[in-house]
Amino acid sequence: MSRQPRLLSSSERARLEEFQEAIHYSTRYSDDTFEYRHVMLPKNMLKAIPRDYFNSETGTLRILLEEEWRGLGITQSLGWEHYETHAPEPHILLFKRNK
Repeated sequence: MSRQPRLLSSSERARLEEFQEAIHYSTRYSDDTFEYRHVMLPKNMLKAIPRDYFNSETGTLRILLEEEWRGLGITQSLGWEHYETHAPEPHILLFKRNK
């Protein structure tokens, strides 16, 4: 059973807007199956993201659905899937899509 996205309220979105211009997108890299990229959020942005976007056990961002990461201000073409958060650097989100 798939979960429903937890969409941001207008006040939550407003708090995140100041960080959107500072989001950094890596160049794409690939293997035989997937194309990858990582997205680096400004470290201070993590403090503005609602707590329920985080995994309570690890303290890192949980795997976000497309509506959720787009709501944070991450913009990229269709087909990208958030598949991991880089635990040593929790502001780095890893994305992949089929080739």
